[in-house]
Amino acid sequence: MKQIFTTLFLSALLFTARTGYAQFDTVLRSDDQGKNLLKINVPAIAVNNFSIQYERAVGKKISAGLSFRFMPKSGLPLKSQLENLIDDDDTWDQIQDMKTSNFAFTPEVRFYFGKSIFRGFYVAPFAKIAHYTADLPDFEYDVDMSSNGMGTITETIPLSARLNTVTGGVLLGAQWKLSKVLYLDWWIFGPQYGWSKGHLTGTKDLNEYEQQALKEELEDLDIPLVDTKTEVDSKGARLDMDGPWAGLRAGINLGVRF
Repeated sequence: MKQIFTTLFLSALLFTARTGYAQFDTVLRSDDQGKNLLKINVPAIAVNNFSIQYERAVGKKISAGLSFRFMPKSGLPLKSQLENLIDDDDTWDQIQDMKTSNFAFTPEVRFYFGKSIFRGFYVAPFAKIAHYTADLPDFEYDVDMSSNGMGTITETIPLSARLNTVTGGVLLGAQWKLSKVLYLDWWIFGPQYGWSKGHLTGTKDLNEYEQQALKEELEDLDIPLVDTKTEVDSKGARLDMDGPWAGLRAGINLGVRF
């Protein structure tokens, strides 16, 4: 009797699983076929960011996705607009020649509210792992040499920054079918919050006056919400950063279904 019951139970479970898959497969077949979307964030290209996303249907109105973003090392994007926004000449002089790069991975799960998968408004919880770099070729600091009768002199040191962040958030968006295989995906609003850790380093032979001046200049840097620790010796400087990190995810993507 027990063996018969076990056989019936397994048969029912297998039938239920096959039925569920058949319903999911039927939905896909009735909606152009193809469980996959490959997309690119079009506006991001204007600021030297290359962002692609792979999305796969895993349920009637549920999908899983993975985004990869890459920005090759280059000067500041939209440099002229940034110059107009920064009203402090000293700050602009420090950063105008900065070179920066970054990359990020963003896995997500989407829950659609449209009539079928890949269509309509959606909510997408996501996580984001990112790495940022920046190089400042000539970071300036003023050295008081009045005790030696030399007054104040301006020195420079090349600095390199590295920052890693881990954040989580929820993306609100909408996706439309433009043609048989072409889709438009609008990332409307995706706030995110998490943690960051990084450092700023520079290598240069420094005398005691230069060490003190550089330490004061680095400690005066206004980095909001982040704890910093500065160390300067005769070989250079290091500033460690540790604290919260927030951001906003947005974009317009064009994709192909297959």
